[in-house]
Amino acid sequence: MPVTIDLKDAETRDALAARAVSRAPGEKPSLIGMSREEMGEALGEAGVKDRQIKMRVQQLWHWLYVRGVSDFAQMLNVSKDLRATLDERYTIARPEIVDEQISADGTRKWLLRFPPRGAGKPVEIETVYIPEEGRGTLCISSQVGCTLTCSFCHTGTQKLVRNLTAEEILSQLLLARDRLGDFPDKDTPQGAIVPGEGRKVSNIVMMGMGEPLYNFDNVKKALLIASDNEGLSLSRRRITLSTSGVVPEIYRTGEEIGVMLAISLHAVRDELRNELVPINKKYPIETLMQACRDYPGLSNARRITFEYVMLKGVNDSLEDARDLVRLLKGIPAKINLIPFNPWPGSAYECSDWEQIEVFADFINQAGYASPIRTPRGRDILAACGQLKSESERLRKSERLALEAMMIAGHGEA
Repeated sequence: MPVTIDLKDAETRDALAARAVSRAPGEKPSLIGMSREEMGEALGEAGVKDRQIKMRVQQLWHWLYVRGVSDFAQMLNVSKDLRATLDERYTIARPEIVDEQISADGTRKWLLRFPPRGAGKPVEIETVYIPEEGRGTLCISSQVGCTLTCSFCHTGTQKLVRNLTAEEILSQLLLARDRLGDFPDKDTPQGAIVPGEGRKVSNIVMMGMGEPLYNFDNVKKALLIASDNEGLSLSRRRITLSTSGVVPEIYRTGEEIGVMLAISLHAVRDELRNELVPINKKYPIETLMQACRDYPGLSNARRITFEYVMLKGVNDSLEDARDLVRLLKGIPAKINLIPFNPWPGSAYECSDWEQIEVFADFINQAGYASPIRTPRGRDILAACGQLKSESERLRKSERLALEAMMIAGHGEA
């Protein structure tokens, strides 16, 4: 059966371009982000005998995801010859940290740089760590930029450059655990604000730059490794994937990944949501709510989180609160009320605090938990909706010129 692709549709073009992630000549592939099967194939290509592959994969998996090493030389129970061979062929290095900012409230934001991989020049993304009493949450990015152009979101002002690979998604978690002393034999930075006991990174949320479900395969691969019981071993109930409403992949998320689901809702009527979250024109509220009701494993113990940014005079009336309660009827849910976090050039204002409390009280009285999310990291633009990098995808002519310079030895990778 023939498949038709509408290349006039900007979203389709961007999605196709983002999939074309290529490795530059001479760039070593990373073992991070590989499945066990892929790692086994890599070891076979490196000369490991078939009968030893399973055992060697187990060793590497332990060193990468339990011990958190980033240098083959640290893998002490692997022979020197094999370590040298792996080092020659592969990498397990962390991404480059361009900048690290620490908020007055302990929130940390890292600006990370990755190779071009089809974008023409190196790309940058932001990752945020939010320490709280009893837990530490890492907000992970899935794309460089975003296609969705949600009108209240700073990330939406940055055009999509490319998807992140499974390695790049997972590397954000590994790097954060490194920097926070969350691996064995690693020290927590002096004066860092972290949970008093247990893991420093206890929860992860796919709420950073990009729409995770427009990069489904790489996100799935990374989250399955993050939740693998013989490695990073994060409970799937401590992993939340947030989507603006890519309905077909919501079903796949429940069936193939099984993590907690969050929906960026922000409006209860299609007319307003079309403006705030333009993907609503493709997947309107009724369709989105049905996907939520059908989400596998949905129960009072596995509720869907609905994110609702509070915009003054836009979506914060008592009528909006009543309609929200009606909309969610029958769905085990909690509603995160997010005071709008301003960013340069934004057209919205945050709702008055008194109005947010009135809104929250109404929803609470209707039987739904409606915590008001405390703004974190505003002073370093690390709060919800504020993430953005300066990366742009080069035009084809610019990429060809850059490649010619690199071939001539005058460019930098």
